[in-house]
Amino acid sequence: MTQACWHAARLLPLFACAVLAACSKGPQPGEVLDEARVAGRDAASFPHASEDYFHDMDGGIALSPEEIKGRNMWLVWSGGNDRFWNQMTDYTFGAFDLLKIISSHPSLGYSRVNRWKTFGLVNEPCFENAAGPDKARRGLWLDVRSKDCAPDPFENESKYPGVAIGSRGKPLGDGTTQPVGSFYGWNTGISGLRLFPNPAFDEKAAKEWNAEKYYTDPSYYNRKDLVRPYRVGMSCGFCHVGPSPVKPPADPNNPKFENLSSSVGAQYMWVDRLFIHNANKPEGRKNYMYQLAHTYRPGTMDTSLVSTDGINNPRTMNAVYDFVGRLEMAKRIGQERLAGGELDNKQFNDFVSSGPLTEFFTKADGTVRTPRVLKDGADSVGLLGALNRVYLNIGLFSEEWLLHFNPVIGGKTISPIKIASAQKNSSYWQATELGTVNTALFFLKAAQPDHLKDATGGDKYLTADAATLERGKAAFADTCARCHSSKAPPLPASLDINPARCAGPGYVECFKRYWNWTQTPEYRTQMRKIVQAPDFLQSNYLSTEARIPVTLLRTNACSPLATNALRGNIWDNFSSQTYKSLPSVGTVTLRDPFTGEAKPYAMPAGGRGYTRVPSLISVWSTAPFLLNNTVGEADPDGNPSVEARMKVFDDAIQQMLWPEKRKADAVLGNKVEGTIDRTTERSVVTIPTGFAPDALLPLQGALNRWLPWLVKEGGDIVLGPIPEGVPVNLLANLKLRAESDGLGDKAEHVKDAGELLVKLKHALASAPAGASDEELRKHFVNLREPMLELSKCPDFVVNRGHYFGTAQFNRQDGLSADERAFGREPELSDDDKRALVAFLKTF
Repeated sequence: MTQACWHAARLLPLFACAVLAACSKGPQPGEVLDEARVAGRDAASFPHASEDYFHDMDGGIALSPEEIKGRNMWLVWSGGNDRFWNQMTDYTFGAFDLLKIISSHPSLGYSRVNRWKTFGLVNEPCFENAAGPDKARRGLWLDVRSKDCAPDPFENESKYPGVAIGSRGKPLGDGTTQPVGSFYGWNTGISGLRLFPNPAFDEKAAKEWNAEKYYTDPSYYNRKDLVRPYRVGMSCGFCHVGPSPVKPPADPNNPKFENLSSSVGAQYMWVDRLFIHNANKPEGRKNYMYQLAHTYRPGTMDTSLVSTDGINNPRTMNAVYDFVGRLEMAKRIGQERLAGGELDNKQFNDFVSSGPLTEFFTKADGTVRTPRVLKDGADSVGLLGALNRVYLNIGLFSEEWLLHFNPVIGGKTISPIKIASAQKNSSYWQATELGTVNTALFFLKAAQPDHLKDATGGDKYLTADAATLERGKAAFADTCARCHSSKAPPLPASLDINPARCAGPGYVECFKRYWNWTQTPEYRTQMRKIVQAPDFLQSNYLSTEARIPVTLLRTNACSPLATNALRGNIWDNFSSQTYKSLPSVGTVTLRDPFTGEAKPYAMPAGGRGYTRVPSLISVWSTAPFLLNNTVGEADPDGNPSVEARMKVFDDAIQQMLWPEKRKADAVLGNKVEGTIDRTTERSVVTIPTGFAPDALLPLQGALNRWLPWLVKEGGDIVLGPIPEGVPVNLLANLKLRAESDGLGDKAEHVKDAGELLVKLKHALASAPAGASDEELRKHFVNLREPMLELSKCPDFVVNRGHYFGTAQFNRQDGLSADERAFGREPELSDDDKRALVAFLKTF
């Protein structure tokens, strides 16, 4: 028997175990209650706060009482998700620990003093750095409220009483009582993070708690049975509050409320440092989870990281502007059909009975006119549904949510979380549904553009030359406006573009007819007149909100390949029937990450294959560009000044319009159209027992006797060492479960995945002691074909595409017929491009 056959024979019983795995008798979806419901609390017991505490934010705009409640909800409501974020420490095997992130112990190497530069987190005004351990907070080093500031009104536990569950409100045997607190928690000194008493911190936990060891002793803080005294909750503001582009703080580490915006996005957040609490130390960077998170450039994160779809997808935490213009665009092209659980989403009609907000949903036929919120255009059930889904995605009703997937690691067959279950069993969800209509009203009022002309010193970056601006307007009308303007010529009837024909299966053919029309002289003549009008930028969302086929964009395909909103997946109830019936965009051309060789890849149907057009409002302040911030370099110190923003903008827009200036790959150079994210140093993957995906479950436990070099004695699966220079997504995008529900397909996939992991681990284990990174990389090269075959997204070049107006768009040799189907484009001259840049600065 050959060695390969012997390996396969050894795995046969493992495959059988995987296919015939026993059913769990634990908590079942649809049957669990959230902590609030267990404690006897209903939605009415969570009134949304009315204090205008943040009145200086967002340009000091005057808000109605409802809009104030909406902003407060956005900034301080976490809806019980402190339970989830506490569990995340376990799910990441101790790497992610928010209680450490909010701390300032000297051993950590970070504190309030350098928090902005280290993490890009916004220090909330009215706090000072910890001078030592806080006895009132179990010896933790936490930010201290300034004595000259009034109390945080949301901490008022008489007005906003917390949920009395577990040890909350009970004596701890040391003369103290575990507080109940407010349901908004205590202010941590970091915008968007709130502190809550841990209901699992009982008398036994209090006796064993040692704050100094928690900060300094790995054998203590890595204990699986360690119970921390507090949990940290997260509001939406954590990922969306940032320095105002037009009134930035003089010191970003010490902003005033007037320097902050609720809607610009966390453009400076370093998620790799945040996700790995010791990323500033060698042991942290040798964790492969750090290598994965290090592909998240500042201001980006993978929003499917927890409910993972097995694709590494860092995307921008983008600014939110002009909801009025966006909703007007939704009326024109945002018609989506809802059915089944999708109809359980709240609509404006549930809260108002008259006026313009009632025009976005027709109950009789389940038609919603909706913005498309996520980068892949998947959120398509109405604005309120999109806002509500965000709360689930940051941990609300985690009792239910976590039953539908394997957090972070993935591999488990995913099932949809049903809105009906949340409405039935979660008081936090019910309270959220009652409040997000006010958040929508807040954004309709406050999410106004940030113009460079209004920024401190902004005038010096604007041109007053009318001829240059007119030339820039012409370039924009000819090249950009068909996607980046909500003002456009009326569609000719001959195009036969209407919702009935173009929604769902007919979308690509309709889009091609639209695109061909925009290439005609007739369109360009009309569009130039529109762009040249004095009021062109007024009430212009600067996006069509359309779904653009990746065959046209030629950008990295991993975001368009995301699966979480597909039929039967975790966000099934939050994507429309229209989205789920979208056709395939065809075949894209990808590159082998080892040779640079072109490879065709057929994009699947059913929703995947598209990118929603981002708005160009305030584009001067939102660089770097593309949905993953890969075009342009972020300011290394996170300087939010107008001068620093313009420096980053100039760098990024140069790379957008002159793509030959983009960063090239360190290994393949010009063999690929950009750069590949690679490991920066040697690292190891460890999957502890109990966290292994379905396909790996047979490799645990007693099977250590069969495969001791893959499965450790305790059942942990250890893979490594992974050398420096390996494409990160080669491992990050491995398909750990079959996408088909067929028993035969699942068995075949388990077999293929098992064989690959055996071969990979065996290859690494057989490397000589002291092997160099170059020697270790050869093992990955030898296994590249099976690894690419098992990849959910075999696209590795992260900064390619969006070549409109450049010569690169017309270099179509080697592209697929589907990519060439969009024709050729006029190329802008260098002077045209510079004039276009001058015009973009006025947005």
